[in-house]
Amino acid sequence: MPGSAGNERPVLRVVRGDATAEEIAALVAVLVARSAGAEAPGQARSVPGLWADRSRLLRRPLSPGPGAWRRSALP
Repeated sequence: MPGSAGNERPVLRVVRGDATAEEIAALVAVLVARSAGAEAPGQARSVPGLWADRSRLLRRPLSPGPGAWRRSALP
Protein backbone atom coordinates (compact mmCIF):
# COMPACT_ATOMS: atom_id res chain seq x y z
CA MET A 1 0.00 0.00 0.00
CA PRO A 2 1.45 3.40 -0.89
CA GLY A 3 0.20 5.04 2.30
CA SER A 4 1.76 2.63 4.79
CA ALA A 5 4.63 4.22 6.73
CA GLY A 6 6.62 1.02 7.30
CA ASN A 7 6.92 0.06 3.64
CA GLU A 8 8.08 3.32 2.06
CA ARG A 9 10.83 2.81 -0.49
CA PRO A 10 12.02 5.51 -2.85
CA VAL A 11 10.78 5.18 -6.40
CA LEU A 12 13.91 6.84 -7.80
CA ARG A 13 17.41 6.54 -6.46
CA VAL A 14 20.47 8.55 -7.55
CA VAL A 15 23.16 5.96 -8.14
CA ARG A 16 25.90 8.19 -9.43
CA GLY A 17 26.56 11.90 -9.33
CA ASP A 18 24.90 14.63 -7.33
CA ALA A 19 21.44 15.42 -8.70
CA THR A 20 19.75 18.59 -7.51
CA ALA A 21 16.10 18.75 -6.56
CA GLU A 22 15.37 20.59 -9.83
CA GLU A 23 17.02 17.87 -11.92
CA ILE A 24 15.05 15.15 -10.15
CA ALA A 25 11.85 17.14 -10.60
CA ALA A 26 12.57 17.49 -14.33
CA LEU A 27 13.19 13.74 -14.61
CA VAL A 28 9.94 12.95 -12.80
CA ALA A 29 8.04 15.36 -15.07
CA VAL A 30 9.41 13.65 -18.18
CA LEU A 31 8.58 10.19 -16.85
CA VAL A 32 5.03 11.22 -15.93
CA ALA A 33 4.51 12.81 -19.36
CA ARG A 34 5.80 9.68 -21.11
CA SER A 35 3.61 7.37 -19.06
CA ALA A 36 0.54 9.56 -19.64
CA GLY A 37 1.03 9.22 -23.39
CA ALA A 38 1.38 5.46 -23.15
CA GLU A 39 -1.83 5.06 -21.15
CA ALA A 40 -4.02 6.54 -23.88
CA PRO A 41 -4.01 3.93 -26.67
CA GLY A 42 -7.45 5.01 -27.87
CA GLN A 43 -6.12 8.23 -29.32
CA ALA A 44 -5.36 8.12 -33.01
CA ARG A 45 -1.94 9.23 -34.11
CA SER A 46 -1.89 12.38 -36.15
CA VAL A 47 -1.79 11.81 -39.88
CA PRO A 48 1.21 13.50 -41.49
CA GLY A 49 0.35 16.46 -43.65
CA LEU A 50 1.04 16.84 -47.34
CA TRP A 51 4.38 18.47 -46.59
CA ALA A 52 5.62 15.12 -45.26
CA ASP A 53 4.28 13.07 -48.19
CA ARG A 54 7.32 11.60 -49.95
CA SER A 55 5.37 10.43 -52.99
CA ARG A 56 5.62 13.92 -54.45
CA LEU A 57 9.37 13.35 -54.80
CA LEU A 58 8.76 10.55 -57.30
CA ARG A 59 8.68 11.39 -60.98
CA ARG A 60 5.69 10.76 -63.19
CA PRO A 61 5.69 7.50 -65.14
CA LEU A 62 7.09 7.73 -68.63
CA SER A 63 4.68 7.32 -71.49
CA PRO A 64 5.88 6.11 -74.86
CA GLY A 65 5.31 8.35 -77.83
CA PRO A 66 6.86 11.12 -79.86
CA GLY A 67 9.43 13.05 -77.81
CA ALA A 68 9.39 10.54 -74.90
CA TRP A 69 13.17 10.38 -74.85
CA ARG A 70 13.28 14.16 -74.35
CA ARG A 71 10.67 14.10 -71.55
CA SER A 72 12.58 11.35 -69.72
CA ALA A 73 15.32 13.82 -68.72
CA LEU A 74 13.12 16.81 -67.92
CA PRO A 75 10.85 17.11 -64.91
